[in-house]
Amino acid sequence: MSLLLTLNAGSSSIKFALFEPRPQGLERLAVGQVEGLGELAHFSAVTTAGERHEQPIDGAAADHSHALQGVLDWLRLSFPNREVAAVSHRVVHGGAEHVEPILLDDENRAQLETLVPLAPLHQPHNLAGIDAARLAFPQAQQVACFDTSFHRSHPFVSDTFALPRQYYEQGIRRYGFHGLSYEFISRQLKSRHPGLLAGRVIVAHLGNGASMCAMRAGRSVASTMGFTALDGLPMGTRCGQIDPGVLLYLVSERGMNAQSLTDLLYRNSGLKGMSGLSNDMRVLLASDLPSAREAVDYFVEQCRRELGGLAASLGGLDALVLTGGIGEHSAEVRSRLLRSMGWLGIDFDESANQAGAEEISLPRSSVRVLVLATDEERMLAEHAAELTALS
Repeated sequence: MSLLLTLNAGSSSIKFALFEPRPQGLERLAVGQVEGLGELAHFSAVTTAGERHEQPIDGAAADHSHALQGVLDWLRLSFPNREVAAVSHRVVHGGAEHVEPILLDDENRAQLETLVPLAPLHQPHNLAGIDAARLAFPQAQQVACFDTSFHRSHPFVSDTFALPRQYYEQGIRRYGFHGLSYEFISRQLKSRHPGLLAGRVIVAHLGNGASMCAMRAGRSVASTMGFTALDGLPMGTRCGQIDPGVLLYLVSERGMNAQSLTDLLYRNSGLKGMSGLSNDMRVLLASDLPSAREAVDYFVEQCRRELGGLAASLGGLDALVLTGGIGEHSAEVRSRLLRSMGWLGIDFDESANQAGAEEISLPRSSVRVLVLATDEERMLAEHAAELTALS
């Protein structure tokens, strides 16, 4: 049978998965990632047969292009004589035009290049993945799935900035991101907790990239991210919400230009910039440095503020879902976030949290709190299978 490959190139990692379409659905054959790009990069992969492969990547080659080539080389060696019929790519920014996945061709591939300024930390890597896959698998159908699509259901008040209307018409609006993750969680709620999906839900995707999404009846009505993937919560290397006057000051008084501002806001701020140590939450939690503790405290405080704001936009809250690398795996951050949130209706169960339970709210809590694993790779695969009729 033909195979379906997914590629998810993020700001500091490349994740991939290999699926085989079968009558009963998509069967995952392998999954892997290259993480720590730009620092101490490491390749790991595992097949469903239990075969594992791990290796560090030499620092001189620890960039996205070399990492991606390593992924493709491993796939060819591990699954020889198997045809990759489709490759599904996560593309961070789809602009106002793309509200659903598309089959890629030369024309729309070129159009996606125009969106690079809106997602400079991600879009170039997404497009590099597309180009590499088209070269490696010239007969395969290439599919682009957009992180912005899920949020196109926003009402105008959640979609606009307080600028002259002409800018909104020109496409300067709040797009929102992490849509593939939110779409997967929405589908999980539909199948496992349908009563919650019908209500008011906030999903917190907390990781090296972090955001929150308010959903009503499974549809996005507000997000912490806006025009680019900079807004809202502080992230691994990105600043999150910032007074625009700070940027004007840096330009007028400190002489910074667009490139230096881009480097500051996308690559040298967030947890990394505040701590002066690392963008990895695990490293910060283990550190005794005051700056590391303060960076974590700031991250948690901003999460709490955004949680309250999104609950207000929903007119109340029925459930909170925590996902993403930090949301799924850091009991400490979950605990700090949820303590003293009784005013919002959350009665938090610390024992369940420390035990890694799926539900970490007490039975008496008026707001249910769930920890659910996201799976952007499966979401990519499902979209591609539907679009290419491989399922």
